[in-house]
Amino acid sequence: MREDESAKAPVIVWFREDLRLADHPALTVANASGRPVLCLFVLEEGTERRPLGAASRWWLDKSLAALDNDLRKLGGRLILRRGDPRPILSEIAASAGASALHFNRRYDREGNEVDEGVTKELRQLGVTVSSYSAWLLYEPGTIRTKTGSAFRVFTPFWKAHRPHLAPRAALSRRPESISFFLGDIASEPLSSFGLHPTQPDWSGGLAANWTPGEAGAKERLLTFLDKGLSRYALERDYPSAGASSCLSPHLRFGEIAVARVVHEVMKAEVTGSIPTDSAEKFLAEIGWREFAWHLLAGFPDLAIRNFQSGFESFHWQTDANALRAWTTGRTGYPIVDAGMRELWQTGFMHNRVRMITASFLIKHLLIDWRQGEQWFWDTLVDADPAANPFGWQWVAGTGADAAPYFRIFNPIAQGAKFDPGGDYVRRFVPEIAALPDKLLHQPWEAPPLLRPAYPQPIVNHEDGRKRALAAFAARR
Repeated sequence: MREDESAKAPVIVWFREDLRLADHPALTVANASGRPVLCLFVLEEGTERRPLGAASRWWLDKSLAALDNDLRKLGGRLILRRGDPRPILSEIAASAGASALHFNRRYDREGNEVDEGVTKELRQLGVTVSSYSAWLLYEPGTIRTKTGSAFRVFTPFWKAHRPHLAPRAALSRRPESISFFLGDIASEPLSSFGLHPTQPDWSGGLAANWTPGEAGAKERLLTFLDKGLSRYALERDYPSAGASSCLSPHLRFGEIAVARVVHEVMKAEVTGSIPTDSAEKFLAEIGWREFAWHLLAGFPDLAIRNFQSGFESFHWQTDANALRAWTTGRTGYPIVDAGMRELWQTGFMHNRVRMITASFLIKHLLIDWRQGEQWFWDTLVDADPAANPFGWQWVAGTGADAAPYFRIFNPIAQGAKFDPGGDYVRRFVPEIAALPDKLLHQPWEAPPLLRPAYPQPIVNHEDGRKRALAAFAARR
């Protein structure tokens, strides 16, 4: 290719879990090259990567539409394909006469294998391939223990990482213009991906609660900075308080950069506009996400194998009826049922309630944590490949930095402590809304005339606790 032709050769930006225009290193470098930019997304099929759950597919559908709309406002479009990215990238690069491919790195084993295959094949075609750090604050392996090993416990992990954080300008602002490649490259219609549910369309509650896309992510961050962050340290454990950031699905699909979120929070902390304890609590939650991804990079089977191998022989119970009661929010414990119904209706669950519901399934019912993890994977809009299994293994006591096996959440006490006024339970379990506060978290204690049409507990709390203690102690 002659030099003048090479200067006009397009460059490909391969979007994945980074569905935004701002703070996007791959796009920034590609746009700065002065060459026409071809924006591509591939719905990966036929690879070993874990297929998205139903709620995540709904979110992806809306996020892709939002990204395409943003690109069209600048005069371009998002090319959509589905299948194995390795042959697809080779075919598009050859058809477009592309000179370079730019993408942001990912850290799951299966994704890495795909990326390595794409890189190898395109370089054989003479295409330059460049990748960038954008998903995490610190890439796995960049900070290690004094002995050079990976961290296995969160507190020392965060203690080692936190001093390196400082307010800084995030990677790049949203581009004001992009020179797009407008050649004839076939694109599949988004509707052909089948991401939006039909027959029936159960997504009304998701649509009522979320605005996927970069604009929705920005608005969610601004709302949190203005209304939630100052109360975060005191109220984050109360599901009706509205102190949660609700940024997790936007981070999951990369509609906002984690570096941007951290920058804005630390800027608010440094200027004194929010309490230091609230900022530090929230930053530690970002650190928890980082820690999960560092673990996944070193233990790729986090979703299917116990991190502590001794649990592989643990005897879990098989109880289809109990599992069904849990998934449908009919366990007889209001705080558990409220959480499971919130999940089904909105695709989200408050973090404190995630721990309560997970503990109930694992400890009270002795059902394998992997069944709960799979349910969350299918129903959460923020189902994260690292954080989801990491959180479940933490509750189960089978993972790194795991909660001790004898930590068993009492659903009655947890409900009374974190939903004392009953606002959360009354919203999602309306059939018991008329009960007084003192009976709301143990409705079976209500007099017969006041007792609502609500199931009795599927397991007695104290009996379930003793059974779990005996089972976990026997494994030890």
